[in-house]
Amino acid sequence: MGGSFTAAEQTSLEQPCLSTQQLAPDAVEFVQQAEKLSHQHPSGASPSVAIQAQFVTPQDPVIITSGGSRLPGVPPQEAHKLNILREELQGKPETAEIKQDDEAKERISNTAKDGNQDPNVVQLPKRKNGMSLQRSAGGTLRRSMPPSHTNPLFPPLPLYGPPSMLRGLQCLFFRSSSFFLSLAFLAAFVLGALFTSVPGFANKMFHKVTLRSIDKKRPCYEEEKRRADIRKQKQKAWEQRASAERLSADQESIADKYPPTEGGKDPIVCDAGYYARRVGLDVEEFKVQTEDGFIIDLWHVYDPKEYTKLDEQSRDQQGPTAFQSSRKRLKDPKKKQKFPVLLMHGLLQSSGAYCCNDDESLAFWLCKSGFDVWLGNNRCGFEPRHVLLDYGDPRMWSWNIRQMGVFDLPALTSRVLSETGFEKVGLICHSQGTTETFVALAKEQRPDLGEKLTVFCALAPAAYAGPLIGKMCFKFMRVISPALFRMVFGIHAFIPSMMQMHGLLDPRLYGWLGYKVFSFLFDWSDARWDRGLRDRMFQFAPVYVSAESMRWWLGRECFAKHKCILATKETVKAEERMDGADGADGADAADSPSADDQPGVTAWYNEQVPPFALWVCGNDDLVDGRKLLRRFEKGQEPHVKVVHSKVIDEYEHLDVIWALDAEDQVFREVREVLWKTCSVRDVCRVPAGCEAVGAWESGAPVAAASVDEKQLVGNGHV
Repeated sequence: MGGSFTAAEQTSLEQPCLSTQQLAPDAVEFVQQAEKLSHQHPSGASPSVAIQAQFVTPQDPVIITSGGSRLPGVPPQEAHKLNILREELQGKPETAEIKQDDEAKERISNTAKDGNQDPNVVQLPKRKNGMSLQRSAGGTLRRSMPPSHTNPLFPPLPLYGPPSMLRGLQCLFFRSSSFFLSLAFLAAFVLGALFTSVPGFANKMFHKVTLRSIDKKRPCYEEEKRRADIRKQKQKAWEQRASAERLSADQESIADKYPPTEGGKDPIVCDAGYYARRVGLDVEEFKVQTEDGFIIDLWHVYDPKEYTKLDEQSRDQQGPTAFQSSRKRLKDPKKKQKFPVLLMHGLLQSSGAYCCNDDESLAFWLCKSGFDVWLGNNRCGFEPRHVLLDYGDPRMWSWNIRQMGVFDLPALTSRVLSETGFEKVGLICHSQGTTETFVALAKEQRPDLGEKLTVFCALAPAAYAGPLIGKMCFKFMRVISPALFRMVFGIHAFIPSMMQMHGLLDPRLYGWLGYKVFSFLFDWSDARWDRGLRDRMFQFAPVYVSAESMRWWLGRECFAKHKCILATKETVKAEERMDGADGADGADAADSPSADDQPGVTAWYNEQVPPFALWVCGNDDLVDGRKLLRRFEKGQEPHVKVVHSKVIDEYEHLDVIWALDAEDQVFREVREVLWKTCSVRDVCRVPAGCEAVGAWESGAPVAAASVDEKQLVGNGHV
């Protein structure tokens, strides 16, 4: 043993070491790079200096600070440079080269001469259509802004450095300009909504004068009237503190099994827990930290008779990594567990959208059916929070749909699995929730998430744009340049005055205005909703979202231009030509390209993708769900197994969660799909109504449940 060395130690001794003089330039460069990516300047009162970049995906680095906290992602080139400089400070002579495709972006060396040394090559994510996913930027806000011509699918995000006096003044300018300009933009929408409401108001008055009820023409009038009568009876019984026997016969069994702990006249509040208690359930709120440091909300719907609410500390955020131990508290551990289901909401909404229809709310309905229901909320929501950043820091708002899919959805899924002890969860999403899932599951993004899901149920799937994207108000947002977009809508939250009005206006007035504006923008109607609950529905929207995320949806470079979330318009057109060639015959078929030549050549997903189930709204102008169904039917996604699909011709975008007949049209089928794809049926309770539902075999051929091709032709979509 004495003076001998191991082979590894001998090799290390034989390697040359760098002198202090050689390391000094690298140390200076590392400090400069760390300062550029830090939370505060190192000279600040409580500096949190960037020390390392951690790559969640090849194009999604997050910065680890000296205090162990996380900062939102930066351009991959800047992240690689920080890591390279950090490694070179360890003293080993090395030359590194950061490349993208065949182009050398940067060469870093800690030796005086590196000409004869083979560099260590760090490869950035490949370009798409010749453009990088995210570019570096300089010091001022003007230099931080991404260029007008950006990546065709996901535009580069600005790189904001630590706060400075100049940046503070520039932020103040953007916040001031966007306050007035976006407020004027919102006022124009409100006035437009009020103006277009005049004919409907006049028609209603005419029916009243002629002693007729216009509501009788509504498609679900009788069901709406029945529910209104039930609410009146329950309110009267609560106010009199009467027994459940005072309720109507069809509600007695429900009242006995799930006695409400709240009742009386609805104050119309933005509180999912309150509405859960009105139907005999409750909600506990969890805080979840994403891998880039955002604190987001996760709500757990539970039956208080069989589950014990966790203490506040146990429900707090537990850091950016997934935790393995189960914290489930069952009052009767001998009972089989409920299978967990995670629900994600749509654009400008929260998951309170699943809690506003009393017993017919999807969240409460699934809970009473026998599932363990969890409601996920995306970053910022009602209360923007980050471990380091505050509301006024533009880095707090430098994110779009990719970050929601790559960071938020995995963080929420991990927490649900940790709390329940299961290995997989069922996922239900509506609108934008489907978009972030489609993006996250893509093979270039975070496909391993698919291995944590038993099934992905997409309600009003938003992968392709509908004709509404060409509406004049949306065209304005598409034609203006990114610089002008930021002048009008800022670099922080998108039209934050909407959320401020939420706290100032009477909830009934706010709900009425919210419906009118959203109806004006998206051509929705409440024809199939319970109008008596409409004001409640709009208490959970809108929420805080970033101006960058709205630029992704409506700006000139992204979804509004390509009308697809994961393919450029050129690729979409090429796929449509290939689809058209499938119907050619004779000589035309010989000259036309065929999708069968290379099936799945433009596939978005790999073998890790979970089974899909889709419910498409046939009267939805916001998104084109039929186009997505055709993509699966034509074999463009060979790895995607569609276990269920349905087109509901009369449904609009929100009807899949709010329609009076959604229980029959959607909810029951969702329940069956969740149970038949459950991977641990032997250890879970059988949900009510699923006793005869068999298990789905992944290797078996998929039943012909998808939309009929003749129906597509008849509706003008082929």
